[in-house]
Amino acid sequence: MSEVNRSASPQLGGWTRFVTARPRLALLAALVITALAVFAGSGVADRMGSGGWQAPDAESTYASEVLAREFPASQPNLLLLVDSGSASVDDPDVAAEAGRLAKRLDAEPGVSGVGSYWATRSPALRSEDGHEAIIAARIGGDEKTAGETLDRIAPDFAGERGPVTVSVGGPVAVQHEMQTIIQEDLLRAELIALPVTLILLVMVFGSAVAALLPLGVGIVAILGTNAVLRGLTELTDVSVFAMNLTTALGLGLAIDYALFIVRRFREELAGGADPRTAVGATLRTAGRTVLFSALTVAVSLSAMLVFPQYFLRSFAYAGIAVVLLAAAAALILLPAALVLLGHRINSLDLRRVFRPRKKRVTGAAGGVPSEGKAEAGAPGASASASAGAGADADASPGRGWARLAALVMRRAPVFAIVTTVGLLLLGLPFLGVKFGTADDRQLPAGAESRVVQEHIRDGFPGSPGGGLEVLAEGKGSPADHAELKGRIEKLPGVLRVEGPVAEGSTAYYNVLPEGEAVGEATQQLVRDLRAVPSASSLDVSVTGTAAVLVDSKDAIADRLPWALAIIVVVTLLLVFLLTGSVLIPLQAVVLNALSLTAMFGALVWVFQDGNLSGLLGFTSTGDIETTLPVLMFCVAFGLSMDYGVFLISRMKEEYDRTGDHEHSVTFGLRHTGGLITAAAVILAVVMVAIGTSRVTSTKMLGLGIALAVLMDAMVVRGLLVPAVMKLMGRSTWWAPAPLRAFHRRFGLSEGESAPDAAAASAPAPAPAPDGAAVPAGTSAAASAAAHSPDAAQSADAAGGVEAGPETAADTDLAKSARR
Repeated sequence: MSEVNRSASPQLGGWTRFVTARPRLALLAALVITALAVFAGSGVADRMGSGGWQAPDAESTYASEVLAREFPASQPNLLLLVDSGSASVDDPDVAAEAGRLAKRLDAEPGVSGVGSYWATRSPALRSEDGHEAIIAARIGGDEKTAGETLDRIAPDFAGERGPVTVSVGGPVAVQHEMQTIIQEDLLRAELIALPVTLILLVMVFGSAVAALLPLGVGIVAILGTNAVLRGLTELTDVSVFAMNLTTALGLGLAIDYALFIVRRFREELAGGADPRTAVGATLRTAGRTVLFSALTVAVSLSAMLVFPQYFLRSFAYAGIAVVLLAAAAALILLPAALVLLGHRINSLDLRRVFRPRKKRVTGAAGGVPSEGKAEAGAPGASASASAGAGADADASPGRGWARLAALVMRRAPVFAIVTTVGLLLLGLPFLGVKFGTADDRQLPAGAESRVVQEHIRDGFPGSPGGGLEVLAEGKGSPADHAELKGRIEKLPGVLRVEGPVAEGSTAYYNVLPEGEAVGEATQQLVRDLRAVPSASSLDVSVTGTAAVLVDSKDAIADRLPWALAIIVVVTLLLVFLLTGSVLIPLQAVVLNALSLTAMFGALVWVFQDGNLSGLLGFTSTGDIETTLPVLMFCVAFGLSMDYGVFLISRMKEEYDRTGDHEHSVTFGLRHTGGLITAAAVILAVVMVAIGTSRVTSTKMLGLGIALAVLMDAMVVRGLLVPAVMKLMGRSTWWAPAPLRAFHRRFGLSEGESAPDAAAASAPAPAPAPDGAAVPAGTSAAASAAAHSPDAAQSADAAGGVEAGPETAADTDLAKSARR
């Protein structure tokens, strides 16, 4: 066993001892807790809502609540589209059947405010061709209650009813159908993602045993988060859309964390450590990085808590829970499993099927040696391990990444400029973004509630469903109400004003706009209505679809600076604690933001402008739902930080060990580039599976974030980071003296220790055989490595670095980059 491992073994630390002391008990407890989570989280989707885009403290929300309470007919959420076929809706038989349907609907429990064309003769409720008309009503209660009522009554009304055919639509039907489709699509996405992910993990690890561990961590995280969300539904509203994020992040982050922990564990085994000591070294290095990564992702997601819309808050609930549970499973359950598996982590190497048979010599990494098994820790164990399964899986990859790093650093200004300009160009379409609100067109073309809304939108006059309601409260006289109506009628963009309808001291007007329901002209009309002077005795509020959009945009604009401040400040602090540098945290924030430009550009070019809509199977509405860019920014920024932390921490570890900046950049990219790319590809597969949803918002979320993580891992981490770090040089690691002192006291790094601590704890340097001077702070193993090939292998093993020629290749490539 190496010197470092020998000294560390008796003192694994409290956390490591806790994790590894009783691994079987830990796994049994995890199994019991997971089983309880399955029970606690069952039926969680049925208790979630499908709305949440409306700001609860907005004027439009207040007016909607008052109108729904005082005038249910003014806020219908259930629409029955009555089709009379070739006959007119005014035909006596059609009118009689419609009257019976309206009477039956009015008698249903939970239904109020029933009205129809045949009762009111309102032209807005009759199609222009005279063959369709509407029965409108309001289903009371929250989203869950309304959905249950709809399920109960819809079969009694939909379908052929005498001379008419009835279809069920309206906002409550749209939301309910959207919730059902999302649940079905999520199950399909899981069935797609799990087997594909397993195949990719086998390709990454080689070992089927190692490949199953990340999936296990992800499943535990997802089931645990479902239980958390089930509990939250008892306390607050939670959006069903958050279930998609639970699946995506649960699998994606669990795989990320498990990839790095298992990879580091196999490196330690290949270096000659016994399983328990290897787990201890892994937790002190990769485990710390996983913890920092989880904190940065959780902080990015927690920023959504500042927004009032429960749609955004729900993603924060789900995201924080799944991130912390994935990290906990990776840092508690995974190490326990690794202690029990030991060298069997390399078992069932399925890649052997595709490789020609050859004589293999295995040692500490596991397997059966050709001439007897090397004793763990014996001289040469590290060398034999290099030929074993662990080394075979982990040591060979990376040379291409090292060559890429050298190439990029030789032409750093070119790569930095070209990559930055390219990313900015990809983001240019976002400058033309138009914000809107989600409607029935989120659903697939054949959905019944969407078909109803399309018939109403295209065939009825006056933009039905796009009207604005003006609520007037107070003891105003008839003259006051007439004066207010006259002022409203004079506003530009007003097609017709109906009302007032009064009940006691409350009245409302229905204002039909000339333009689109949520177009810019209608949004301006909302602002004009709110600015209309009225009698001093009347308090006026405006609601309607366009008013909800205006209030939602204002709420997001008011709170967005706070959300960005939380993300930036806490990210800067966490990355500083990890690196001790002032410039690296700033670089991380800027480069992460750059990595998102392609996602935002594609968001507008594809989903707003409608490019590729036929291929992807959605209907473009000409705008982007207001909350989605905020959600996608928080999620994608957190995932970018996740990859950035893994890369920077490995660079920092090597820089602390060698003090060679360019070599550290090459080393970090070489040892994490392949894993980051593999993790990004696997997460992208999960997100693309989510993106196969038939609901446009979910499709946008899945495909957009998939693009963001791939751009970040392959372009930003592979090209922009090494180029920028080359240009910054050793100043990359600079910090003023007070902050250096702060970091020495409170900071953490992935390495075993900081340079000063390493120098203080290392054995006295061995004298060089040829009398050459040994640099201060160089360990005995590293000193001996400079003069003895055999000792070099041991030194490399002690530091968790691949042996011999590959380490030399790192140095050669770094020198080439400097030239």
